[in-house]
Amino acid sequence: MVLDTPSLYFRAFYGVPESITAPDGSPINAVRGLIDMIATLVRQHSPTELAATMDADWRPAFRVAAIPTYKAHRVAHGNTEVVPDALVPQIAVIEEVLDALGIARPESPGYEADDVIGTLTHQASGAVDIVTGDRDLFQLVDDARPVRVLYTARGIRNLQIVDEAFVTAKYGVPGRAYADFATLRGDPSDGLPGVAGVGEKTAAALITRFGSLDALIQALDAGVTDGFPAGSRTRLAAARDYLSAAPAVVKVAPDAPLPATDLTLPAKPRDPEALVRLADRYGLDGPLNRLLDVLGG
Repeated sequence: MVLDTPSLYFRAFYGVPESITAPDGSPINAVRGLIDMIATLVRQHSPTELAATMDADWRPAFRVAAIPTYKAHRVAHGNTEVVPDALVPQIAVIEEVLDALGIARPESPGYEADDVIGTLTHQASGAVDIVTGDRDLFQLVDDARPVRVLYTARGIRNLQIVDEAFVTAKYGVPGRAYADFATLRGDPSDGLPGVAGVGEKTAAALITRFGSLDALIQALDAGVTDGFPAGSRTRLAAARDYLSAAPAVVKVAPDAPLPATDLTLPAKPRDPEALVRLADRYGLDGPLNRLLDVLGG
């Protein structure tokens, strides 16, 4: 099981009231919410390995170089992401708690958590469950291995199981073609413009007709006219530079450099004394005991 940890702690922050505080009055809602999420996930799915991936770089330079608008609307200043003030200090606490528990939190300099997830999935020898609220990771589903996404849009207790059939049913494209489809359609939430005038239906029709973005571009460059929905060929030709650059932004890396990490689900805390100190300081006894009961069970 691979956790898109930033996706989960943002969901926890907005889902758990800010009135949930530590004994000193500091906000602790995201930490408590994330711990309870992990406990629920482990109890329901019984993974043998668990990775809580982190963002070493939320807006990597290689993606900005390809598409300068990438996440630009979420920049606070410099390369700092807009994050609620009450969440910022909780991220460090989350890292401390995961370390004390012994839950691996891999990250890779210059890469996002999505890329770490893509790399761990590529390296895995068995089945993988990816827990995220980010549709970008639908590109990793693979029934043959199997790799699936446990999609959190409806909450941790009401996960949607995303496999190739789900992708095909929802978007009308072959199950592993989501990245190519998303490149054409674009994603305003990430500052990815897409091809002007090409919406979901046209993007799906193009990918279904040509099989892949690469094949579509080859047909475009070769002057092929058959198979393009009305008006789309002109729009695609006008977006040719974008189509060359965007895949580097949309596709998650399968080869982000990662140190060797033991992902075995811990049966007991790595650092019990540190965990006790964190529980006392931040009032985390309840959620930590619930998680420890699941891990020890």
